[in-house]
Amino acid sequence: MAIDVSAITAAVRTVLETQGIAVVSDTSDMVPVGVSNRHIHLSKEHVEALFGKGYELQPMKELSQPGQFACKEQLTIIGPSMRPIEKVRVLGPVRKATQVEISRTDSYTLKVKAPVRESGKIEGTPGLTIVGPKGVVTIDQGCIIANRHIHMSPADGEAFKVKDGEYVNVLVDDGERRTKWFDVQVRVSPDFRLEMHVDTDDANAVGLPCGGKVRVVKD
Repeated sequence: MAIDVSAITAAVRTVLETQGIAVVSDTSDMVPVGVSNRHIHLSKEHVEALFGKGYELQPMKELSQPGQFACKEQLTIIGPSMRPIEKVRVLGPVRKATQVEISRTDSYTLKVKAPVRESGKIEGTPGLTIVGPKGVVTIDQGCIIANRHIHMSPADGEAFKVKDGEYVNVLVDDGERRTKWFDVQVRVSPDFRLEMHVDTDDANAVGLPCGGKVRVVKD
């Protein structure tokens, strides 16, 4: 059986704190970072429209979050500028609604006014055109810039003393340019593994590599 280190840490911390013992750790507030490049989540309907009737996405490698995977499939996206961005990776599994996640830099290339949103919150967002090997799909909405967020298990939430939907500040001192990110959303679920997600613009701005670490601060 796998050992949930964060759960054990949270339990030990709780016991010690009930005894009036302060727990101090240089790493207890550290969170690993995943740098997310532009990518596409597809609905079943759009998978078949782009790749053919009955087509199933082909997993290439597992991602850090359980059940999520990068697919072999890549697509082209086109916005009002008519300047295409090619080889955009598809991530699985399929979703109820198609969603395209880009960076602010990508939005300038595409000339699409993508808002910063929580994943899945696509109401009122702009659409664009997606080109596949067997078809073309134009979505009316679904293009976003993902907000900075931290995935946590319930045990992680207890350890960090935060709840799902809360916002925290994050100190970045593992990159080349020390900075602080404000209003980072916490997302807690039994399906999540501890990791902060930022896009390539954020990571490049501070010289933070994928796998680097940031620190949750309470101020």
